[in-house]
Amino acid sequence: MTVSPRYLTETPAGHSEDSSDGSRGGAPESAPGAGTADAGTAEHYALSSDLISELLTSMRLRGVRYRRVQVGPRFGLRFEAKPGRASFHFLAVGSAVLRTEDGTCHELTAGNAVFMPQGEAHQLLSGPDIPARAIESFDATPLGDAVSGVDTCPSTHPDPSAILFTGCMDFDLGGMRGLSALMPDVMPADATGTRYSGLMPILASMKREVCSGRVGFAGVLARLAEVAAAMIVRGWVECGCDNSAGLVAALRDPRLARAILALHRRPEHPWTVAELAAECHVSRSVFADRFQATIGMPPLRYATELRMLLADQWLAQGTLPIQSVAGRLGYTSQAAFSRAFKRVTGRPPGASRTAPRS
Repeated sequence: MTVSPRYLTETPAGHSEDSSDGSRGGAPESAPGAGTADAGTAEHYALSSDLISELLTSMRLRGVRYRRVQVGPRFGLRFEAKPGRASFHFLAVGSAVLRTEDGTCHELTAGNAVFMPQGEAHQLLSGPDIPARAIESFDATPLGDAVSGVDTCPSTHPDPSAILFTGCMDFDLGGMRGLSALMPDVMPADATGTRYSGLMPILASMKREVCSGRVGFAGVLARLAEVAAAMIVRGWVECGCDNSAGLVAALRDPRLARAILALHRRPEHPWTVAELAAECHVSRSVFADRFQATIGMPPLRYATELRMLLADQWLAQGTLPIQSVAGRLGYTSQAAFSRAFKRVTGRPPGASRTAPRS
């Protein structure tokens, strides 16, 4: 991501609440007259199943294109960036190296799956120094609806050294779409670990379908891939959204959780501190102090950075004009939106359409 919200990694000091959002509306802040939550409760408050359900209820995963790929002992497959879409890979047979744009390598063995929610460019290789060729450049044979087969095995190696099932997916968390922007670029799944309980039989079924070639296997694989990707996302949330410590600490605090959910569900609303405190049934002062201490910035600053994070995603997809993005986020003035965007990201909105997303 180009935008790097500081609440993910550090606690900035000295920020005042952001009130320079231009022409965004909002009533004057006042105390809601609510009580204060028990201080001891927060320390033992878990990320409950109710909250996890709230985060995942609106999740939508739908495959756009899948490929069953057979390769020889030496291979290099390049996958271009797909902003707004996710990538899913399952290695049924053999081994491979997943290399991201920054050069980071992830070893994959048979039975491993990986989900890439940010749609970043990457490569699947037989070794770290193998040149890669764009996956779209290979001849493909239709296997079913939105599923094709690619066979790159050389004539000297008729039996594949590795078999993969790869997919490009529409990925949307609906009203909680801000969370998708906080996910890591690469989410490898070890089906034998505790994080992905229940994933093992799904991946085992995928391996059987990949290797058997039974009637209708392509359609079954596509559905299993969507289930596997959803389970990987759920495991990440259940285990604490491990790259977003500040956010998860807030979701575990009953004095903050409902306000965070409200912000992510309705980023376009002109929130005031009083309204957010009322969501949590605490006083304005208790809410503001706790939010600053946990997240590391005032609540209205968090709201602005969340809006700009979403704006950066939408603009990078290239399908919405800047004015439409501004309107979606509650700005009645494109100029006010542009000022807020540049203040948070350090560049004008138009730069998001061509800037690399790293």
